[in-house]
Amino acid sequence: MTFSIVARDPETRAVGVAVQSKFVSVGSVVPFVSADAGAVATQSFANVEYGPEGLDLLRRGHDAEAVVNTLTARDAEADSRQVGVVGRDGSVAAFTGDDCFDVAGDVQGENYTVQGNILENEATLTAMADTFEDTDGGLPERLIAALHAGNEAGGDSRGEQSAALYVAKPEGGYDGGNDRWVDVRVDDHDAPIDELERVFKLYDVTLLERVPPEETRELSGETAEAVEAVLADLGFYEGSPSGEFDEEAREALEAFRGMNNFENHSLDMLEDALARGWDDTEATGEQRLVDAIWHGLSRLERR
Repeated sequence: MTFSIVARDPETRAVGVAVQSKFVSVGSVVPFVSADAGAVATQSFANVEYGPEGLDLLRRGHDAEAVVNTLTARDAEADSRQVGVVGRDGSVAAFTGDDCFDVAGDVQGENYTVQGNILENEATLTAMADTFEDTDGGLPERLIAALHAGNEAGGDSRGEQSAALYVAKPEGGYDGGNDRWVDVRVDDHDAPIDELERVFKLYDVTLLERVPPEETRELSGETAEAVEAVLADLGFYEGSPSGEFDEEAREALEAFRGMNNFENHSLDMLEDALARGWDDTEATGEQRLVDAIWHGLSRLERR
């Protein structure tokens, strides 16, 4: 009841898994990721031992195909399992047991593998693969885009319930203390991939860093007035919204920045992001502020 993608970005040395399932808390079962090894997705009567054992084999120098062969060879119930593996060396492999419920299968490409079971159709897998290859942006965005494409092409024949995105990168974790670069989950939701994307954007703005732009824009005109109106509705701004983003408005934005833990980005960067990203979202209220900041920051390279 699951479809997933396991992938690697050779430029950033990031590896990750994105997954959706008609299964509660799929993020606690399927994805296993480590920057010094690679990534593993175990599903279809998942054998969670495949995760840590697979990463250990990758860490010891085995390529993805050897890892898959080793894991399945010593599992008496391998015919009911699925597993996808990508090594930090770029090796890729997957396995779909003969006893997995239809529609089940896997597709590989350069630096990625997609796999799924109890799917509506095989197009789910090819849509995920094609979208991952064709999508611009960082690894997290490409993984989420692949999930959306698979779901729209058919997805899980039993419906939707949970989704997860887990990406590791050397020193990518909070304050560089570990490799947990992106770790977001939706455990039970009517539209888990949409919710996963919403949570990821908030996570991105809050926890991930971007290279500051050489030049920043100031808010003005209708955009300044609209931002001030939202800040006023949220209780941060007491002035009258106008086309001038004055010092009082900047102080309100600074208060919003602090309340929401957006300290990874300077006040000038947030104002620049709002100016550039305001028209890229149709959300309202506080969600529009967050979405606009995310869109405005997206043009900048992540650290």
